[in-house]
Amino acid sequence: MTISPNKKIYFASDQHFGAPTPELSFPREQKFVAWLDEVKKDAECIFLLGDLFDFWFEYKTVVPKGFVRVLGKLAEIRDSGIPIYFFVGNHDLWMNDYFQKELNIPVYHDNQEYEFNGKTFLIGHGDGKGPGDKGYKRMKKVFTSPFSKWLYRWLHPDLGMKLAQYLSVKNKLISGDADVKFLGEEKEWLVQYSKRKLETKHYNYLVFGHRHLPMVITVGENAQYVNLGDWIGYFTYGVFDGEKFELKEY
Repeated sequence: MTISPNKKIYFASDQHFGAPTPELSFPREQKFVAWLDEVKKDAECIFLLGDLFDFWFEYKTVVPKGFVRVLGKLAEIRDSGIPIYFFVGNHDLWMNDYFQKELNIPVYHDNQEYEFNGKTFLIGHGDGKGPGDKGYKRMKKVFTSPFSKWLYRWLHPDLGMKLAQYLSVKNKLISGDADVKFLGEEKEWLVQYSKRKLETKHYNYLVFGHRHLPMVITVGENAQYVNLGDWIGYFTYGVFDGEKFELKEY
């Protein structure tokens, strides 16, 4: 893709709307909608890298209540012709085709590769990647199996949502949330994952969410690992203007 003159590509991740309660989450939702309103003015496209919601499950005819302002703004932006790409995170990994059908937003369940103005990108949420984190990786296999999803659908939505919200907050093994302190390059598993990916193919930018820590780390020659941070404590986002990638705070 060639970025049009005076246009930019925007990236954001880990909003976790609905946490810890809908009432406390609401100001963050308003702030994110304001950001979307601002970036739509010069956006070539927008990448959302997962955990937009603290929990999301699509029953056959039911989706979680709430988030109308965010969903409406995404629909407005997409209807205006600006592409939006959504990557499933560990808190919304049960997303299916609702975004595709209702908002015309494609949903990806794993990393995707892109090229913008000659710069190569590897983009994904980042959960379950790299060495370690074996407990979460096992849990993810269980939770993403067709049988688990079929079984969960038999729960009444009110019960299913309440159970999921409890687990999201209380059980860090299930949620996959890591310690939000910087661990150092050798212990940051997404840094190690990025370096390993570069052994087989070069990317200029490897962009992920999940860690909730905004950081840009050089991982190879003309190659940077970028973590987008979050919209809970940092309110950070990425922007690529066709030449360079920057992290900014809203």
